[in-house]
Amino acid sequence: MKFETRCIHGKVMADPSFRSLVTPIYQTSTFGFRNLEEGKARFAGTAEGYIYSRLGNPTVCQLEQKLASLDEGEAALAFSSGMAATSSAILALSGPGKNIVTSDTLYGGTHNMFNRTLSHLGIEVRKAHINDYLKYEALIDENTSLIFIETPANPTLGLIDIEKICNIGKKYNIPVICDNTFATSFFQKPLKLGVDIVMHSATKYIGGHGDVIAGALIGSKDLIYTIKKYAQNDFGGVIAPFEAWLLLRGLKTLPVRMERHYSNALTVARWLEKHPKVTKVWYPLLESHPDYELAKRQMSGFSGMLSFEVKGGKEGGEILMNEVKMIMLAVSLGDCDTLIQHPVSMTHAGYSCDDLEKSGITDGLIRLSVGLEHSDDIIADLEQALVKVS
Repeated sequence: MKFETRCIHGKVMADPSFRSLVTPIYQTSTFGFRNLEEGKARFAGTAEGYIYSRLGNPTVCQLEQKLASLDEGEAALAFSSGMAATSSAILALSGPGKNIVTSDTLYGGTHNMFNRTLSHLGIEVRKAHINDYLKYEALIDENTSLIFIETPANPTLGLIDIEKICNIGKKYNIPVICDNTFATSFFQKPLKLGVDIVMHSATKYIGGHGDVIAGALIGSKDLIYTIKKYAQNDFGGVIAPFEAWLLLRGLKTLPVRMERHYSNALTVARWLEKHPKVTKVWYPLLESHPDYELAKRQMSGFSGMLSFEVKGGKEGGEILMNEVKMIMLAVSLGDCDTLIQHPVSMTHAGYSCDDLEKSGITDGLIRLSVGLEHSDDIIADLEQALVKVS
């Protein structure tokens, strides 16, 4: 089946009682056994079946099967947040005395965990500039446990050549994890490019309506089982059945939403690029983007995420963000609504001045999550706000 069809149908699980068209919400913490032997067998892993919703739930299972199918992986795990997904993968695949290699431009929450939490656990984090592939390889030694990348990067929209990174990982037999939140599985397939595990903050485009917090990992059965056994089950960052149901609902419209996000964002980016008050625009599918050719090669399109700077730097950006009317000043992304925010003081406030400079995140950088409104209305709101920028 094509991607759009799999988003709706996936592996169809009919409700055994009523054949409900929509996957039921199995809102239960625990499951009963027909007899002691069945309970023993399920706990021993010799018989399939549900025990306790932290360990597995039918609604969650449906979501995981669909996510695995869409990313073309063998298995998936759903989590209570994107950070729960990322931290579980790190905890399962790394440990004290080990190190991980990553880029210097990451989502603020990931950056904070890497800089603060992992050091307390005895895990060293080594960083290369986003596309310095010689540096990535130079940082690897016998204690390197994994490579973590995010492409396109948040909030600069810089790209990493996934195949190049995966070739490095394979050379040293090190798994590669890719945060694919910005592009989604609709526009980018990291597993097909050699990545071992894909991470999504499902809060964003997968949910798509700003009403759920969730995360996901997709990869081989062996790696996903390792993460489930050694991190998810024990640390308990599982998704609840209702949140899983919301994601299943969101997935049905993912392709049409992504096509509209892409169309709107490209229209807005091209308009911004020509505006006299705008000094720079970053959108991977703009011909002016330094990674435009790479974007065309490893993505079939892109989402609603773009960044830009206006005249007056930080002060000009503050005026703009305070003057928009329809556009909401808020963090997060992937909603139906267009959202605008200031990374330095919001999502990336945990970065040091040195880290900001290395990552190319300036005081005047504005991040825009272009929504599903008519592009004319988004542009009109930006225009009336830009008029007030001197």
